[in-house]
Amino acid sequence: MSFCSSVARKPLFWLTSALSLLVSLYGLANVMPAIGDFRLGPFPMIFFRATFFALCVLVVLLGFLSAGEKRQPTWVMLVGGLLSVGLIWSCWSFYDVSIMLDESMFLFGSHEMWIALLASAGALFFCWRIWGAPVALLGIFGIAYMATGHLWPGPLKTVSGSVEETLAQNLLYSLDAGILGSTFSVVITTVFPFIILGAVLEGVGAGDSMIRIAFSWMRRAAGGPAHAAVLSSALFGTVSGSAVGNVVGTGVVTIPMIKRRGFTSNFAGAVEAAASTGGQIMPPIMGAAALVMADFVGVSYLTVIVAILVPSIAYYCSLFAMILFETRRLGIKATTATESDLDRPTRQDYLNLLLIFLPLALIVTLLVAGLSPSGASISALALLFPLSLINPAVRAQPARLLKCLCDGGSTFAQLLMAIAAVSIVISALSVTGVPVKFGTLLSSMVTDSLMLSLIAAAACCIILGMGMPTLPAYVTVATIAIPAMQQLGLEPLTAHLFVFLIAVASAITPPVAIAAYAAASISGGRPIATSVQASKVGIMIFIIPFIFAYNPLLLIVEQAGAAFELMPWLWLIVKLALGIYLLATALTGFDRTKLRPFEIALRLGATFLLFVPDAGWDLAGFALAAVLCLGHYWTQSKTVYSKVFQQ
Repeated sequence: MSFCSSVARKPLFWLTSALSLLVSLYGLANVMPAIGDFRLGPFPMIFFRATFFALCVLVVLLGFLSAGEKRQPTWVMLVGGLLSVGLIWSCWSFYDVSIMLDESMFLFGSHEMWIALLASAGALFFCWRIWGAPVALLGIFGIAYMATGHLWPGPLKTVSGSVEETLAQNLLYSLDAGILGSTFSVVITTVFPFIILGAVLEGVGAGDSMIRIAFSWMRRAAGGPAHAAVLSSALFGTVSGSAVGNVVGTGVVTIPMIKRRGFTSNFAGAVEAAASTGGQIMPPIMGAAALVMADFVGVSYLTVIVAILVPSIAYYCSLFAMILFETRRLGIKATTATESDLDRPTRQDYLNLLLIFLPLALIVTLLVAGLSPSGASISALALLFPLSLINPAVRAQPARLLKCLCDGGSTFAQLLMAIAAVSIVISALSVTGVPVKFGTLLSSMVTDSLMLSLIAAAACCIILGMGMPTLPAYVTVATIAIPAMQQLGLEPLTAHLFVFLIAVASAITPPVAIAAYAAASISGGRPIATSVQASKVGIMIFIIPFIFAYNPLLLIVEQAGAAFELMPWLWLIVKLALGIYLLATALTGFDRTKLRPFEIALRLGATFLLFVPDAGWDLAGFALAAVLCLGHYWTQSKTVYSKVFQQ
């Protein structure tokens, strides 16, 4: 059924689509750069924040009411309707009170407190229904702690003050904190245009083309479909901005084909989950977290992209290596047979790649030229709309472009509910001083060991990031962990990238591994087993942050804490490549032949020695790795010659 006919037959769908489209157009108009003397935005800040959030609430509510497989239970729709009314009323109250605060002093009382609590309840309810319980529970705990912190004992006690004023200001009535505060502002002005761009990129038809091309390039490899899943997820990840969305978008094609090649269901799901999670660290979009990171750290967006480039490439190389040695372990051979259910790429498929790479190239070019991220993304959108006509499907049905904008508006409205919940958490942390206390506690625990401190911080990052989408996970974890990370001596950019990669890794970390669970639902594997396997396949996403924490030269940019020098950087790359090889063979237990337990242990030890920061240990690790590899290859060659001689 076409988009136009769907609109004609479903009034509720039409209304939802119209409001989603309005969200997209209204948000884009607010950040659109000037064209000569003409400029639409930015709109008055207080008015825009209140009206934009109210629009997003309506979009989310109507999405709940829409028929389909994801239709919500009746009680959810009733409660959602009531809370939506409360949220819209709260937006009006925010506007009214903020205008009065601009003009004169205003004393907050119980009336404003209850409105702020009502707004928080609505945001947390929608966040719970869309994104799951973890972030919503964090928000509930944050509110409770904010209200009762002055009653807690010892170091958990917060400064006494008016509970009414504290809750009212920090939950709703502030331009710096709360649901409509500074985090909300960063997201709607910087992240929003990239979410819309991602939706349009995904909807103009290049996604299927990328998958077909990836399978064509990898068809002669032994691990064919598994390698293709990694490649297509890396390409798709530059567009998707969501680990789960990446799994669903590519996994429905790749996972069944990986299984047919001879891999287990758990491994098939694990490869897709790990590759899709890596899409969140793949420049230039990086799940939109790079935009927020640049704002937090105070560096350019281009600096963040350059810094993450080597770690993201290294991660995907590690996935290829894990698949390579798994195919050897299972004895899977390369085949030249074509897959029956996947067409060979056509000339049009290669043309469709222009829809991805030209807009992304324009973004990078404009960022280098000094344009703002929002201006660069809107310029890419302006290029993409006429460029999309190279796809015959778009030419035959131009309304697909409107649908892309509708999908982008709907996606952002849902994301904004998670951002609202995270904003509540951030406000609670700011008021109660938890980040400072966490940093003090971390420093007191392991003051003499940077490694133990990093491990403790990483564990907190994983726990706090579980069950959250990329952007809210990063923002929440960064707010708590970054002060502690900087106390350990890390530069702000290095600390943020450390937190970012570990928070992204929580998508495949058991027990709450949302990307692995999504992949398991497609592969038919067991969710926990798939997440354990995904953590093994994607092990480098946990290790690379520790490498650049000790060796910031890996991040290339000076803001990471080390001036770039070519030869030391090349030596670091050699060590990284060797470490990926050693780790992949050790974890699969196979190289040319099956590895014995002591060989596995020695390879893991050599990997560790390669990255020990003290001088000389990396040379010892390199020497040990050379002995192990040469010994293994010599033994394997001797066995082969012996078999030939016996024949």
